[in-house]
Amino acid sequence: MKKLFPFILFLATLSVICGVLLSKMSFLARTGISVFKKKYALYAFMKTWWQGAFLFFGVLLLLLIVQRKLQQRMSVRNGVLLQIACIFLALLGLFYTYNDFRSDLTHRWAGERLHLGFYLFWLGWVSVSLFLLVQKKTVPLKDLGKKDASVQ
Repeated sequence: MKKLFPFILFLATLSVICGVLLSKMSFLARTGISVFKKKYALYAFMKTWWQGAFLFFGVLLLLLIVQRKLQQRMSVRNGVLLQIACIFLALLGLFYTYNDFRSDLTHRWAGERLHLGFYLFWLGWVSVSLFLLVQKKTVPLKDLGKKDASVQ
């Protein structure tokens, strides 16, 4: 738990930076969202920095909790494979986001700060997986007396 709290603070800081960057989208993008995307509540989080930061922190924290619980229930080998698969998915999402921001004209007009905010989210997920990848798996106390209690 000692190592987890500083990492959660890192995720919170990264989320605040992402939220601030999202709220700094270009005037053209802000106007377009306000005029053409009124019925989409999804875009509302990009207008206020703390809403974007809260959303990104919540998603990164959820990823941390789910991946950590799954890794604790798996063998060391499967836990490593899980984290590598999550890193691959996050990098795939980063690539897709980059490609979308470069190929879609309206997304290009949104501005580089908005793009950077989304890129940092994907890198945050990579950091969650890397953090869990370097953690040592401990043997539960109830399994210490068993013959097969060694970490696989």
